[in-house]
Amino acid sequence: MSAASLVIIAFSYLLGSIPTGYLLVRFIKKEDIRTVGSGNIGATNVMRSGSKGLGALTFLLDVGKGALAVALGAWLAPTLLPNWPVRNVEALAALFAVLGHIFTVWLRFKGGKGVATGFGVFLVCSPWAALAAIGLFIVIFALTRYVSLASILGAASFPVFAWFFVHGEKPAFFIGVQIFVALLVIVKHHANIGRLLSGTEHRFGAPKAA
Repeated sequence: MSAASLVIIAFSYLLGSIPTGYLLVRFIKKEDIRTVGSGNIGATNVMRSGSKGLGALTFLLDVGKGALAVALGAWLAPTLLPNWPVRNVEALAALFAVLGHIFTVWLRFKGGKGVATGFGVFLVCSPWAALAAIGLFIVIFALTRYVSLASILGAASFPVFAWFFVHGEKPAFFIGVQIFVALLVIVKHHANIGRLLSGTEHRFGAPKAA
């Protein structure tokens, strides 16, 4: 692995690792989001802290940091990795931005589930596929009110949409990263999958059981 690729990996990971939900709740509400609801630092759990505005801002910032990591990777590709296909450089940046979010160094490698940041990285890498996947997320969420189910199906659908909507060269590494990130997001929802199967998963907006 070259020094140039390590530069891409380092800045992508560090951008992705910024724990936006944790920081927003800590500085604005003076609370630790890890003690609320599921303990997750993502947008859905931030909303459970009682602030839809902070939840929406968390989502936008998590999307933005993923998109920025990939955009910077693509911008630096001709200089740092001129012999790499640009899509492989984008995929490298995407992978480590998502890993940074899920395994953030600032919170002892316990971060979010990667949904918003994953959407952000692929919004740059494969915009039409990302929009199709988020469209499916919206439909599933509207029908079921399960954020987890919508996230799982949206993640699972993304590599399929990418296969059909991404035109031109599709290097193996580029495709492999899409599949790996989708699987990683699904695996991070393992507890939700168990609750969905047992019928105990919480529907968004429904009152919590006493």
